Amino acid sequence: MRYPLYAALAIALSAPAAIAPAAPATSAKADPAVAGAIADSRRSEASRVRDQYRHPAETLAFFDVHPGQTVVEFYPGGGWYTQILAPLLKGNGTYVAFAPERGVANTTAILDRNKDWFGPVTIATFSPTAPSTIPPGSADRVLTFRNVHNLIMAGDAVAAKAFADFHAALKPGGILGVVDHRLPEDKDSALEKKSGYIKRSTIIRLATAAGFKLVEESEINANPRDTHDHPEGVWTLPPTYKLGDVDKAKYAAIGESDRLTLKFVKP
Repeated sequence: MRYPLYAALAIALSAPAAIAPAAPATSAKADPAVAGAIADSRRSEASRVRDQYRHPAETLAFFDVHPGQTVVEFYPGGGWYTQILAPLLKGNGTYVAFAPERGVANTTAILDRNKDWFGPVTIATFSPTAPSTIPPGSADRVLTFRNVHNLIMAGDAVAAKAFADFHAALKPGGILGVVDHRLPEDKDSALEKKSGYIKRSTIIRLATAAGFKLVEESEINANPRDTHDHPEGVWTLPPTYKLGDVDKAKYAAIGESDRLTLKFVKP
């Protein structure tokens, strides 16, 4: 769980219209190459212990990620998924780290420390005001894990720009995969500005406005134990434990957050 990328801007969210559900997820067969990347002994124990919550094999199968593709990961953060995606594509495909301006230095440092493991990678810069540095129509997949809530905290204009960049980067028929902390639809939308949780309807609104079509969604990253109402938002839960030792056992029993997993296509 990461903290907001930008300071929140005072831009109110419009009330979303009701959105029909997409087709439920069908069972996707995991690529053996993905399984091999997940099993790599160079992944730290701290990363491996989170597999039970982040379900990388199932998630990447759902997004139909395979070697040979050009895969863009928006804001890799600490590199949890980078440790899987970059080696997966090493020598057969292209991994692109699409980092916000303020995150480029950290992303570059992570990639540089792991050159032998990750192989050649590309770094692109996201700016809320400048054009994307990703060549248009070059990507097979754009993936973003627990980042859309940060974009909303920065304001709708920033979020809209990011989704427009995602759309421009993808080839026709390319997939945008989104995982984020779920805010139930009956909760106050104002919580999206401070809790780390975000509504399904908000993500769909942003994606649809950028030209995407929702084609499928999955509950593989759902957590029914999460009540979505913690004192420090999603950061109350593991692995952050923002309250420290206060009620730590309680939050450990809940586990990591309840998450949406949505698949969009660029027509």
